[in-house]
This record gives sequence, C-alpha cells and structure tokens, in this order.
Amino acid sequence: MTNPSAPQPPRPRRDGFLYVVLGLFALGLLAIIAIFLTPILSDSTPGLWLYLIAMLAPLGFILGLGYALWSGRRAR
Repeated sequence: MTNPSAPQPPRPRRDGFLYVVLGLFALGLLAIIAIFLTPILSDSTPGLWLYLIAMLAPLGFILGLGYALWSGRRAR
C-alpha cells in the first residue's frame, strides 16, 4: 500500500514546448516589424506571406499562456 501523505516526486520539466512557443512569438514579432519596414525601405507593399507569418505572434502568445497555466498547476 502507498502512503497518500508521502511527498510525490516532481514532474519532469518539459521546456522544449516553451522554446517552441517563444520561437513562434519572436518570429511573429519579426514579421510585424518587417511589415512596417517594407514600405519605408522599398516603396512596395508587404507580401501576403509576411502577414501570414505575423499571425504566429498571437498564436505563440496564446500557447504561452496555456503553457504557463499548465506548468503552474500543483502535482497531485
């Protein structure tokens, strides 16, 4: 029988997902900066692909919030 009051071993840390989320967010921010700099530097409009890459910033932010909520939970 196991003792329910015995301390539980800590959960293994999974920082790989955090690095992926941070990378997505950073890539989206770089795309947003590029969208603003493209008309200034080249007198042309940014391409559709740049707008699609910029959508990674809110996706990374939402996934980062989910990671923070999931990793902050106590182990049972």
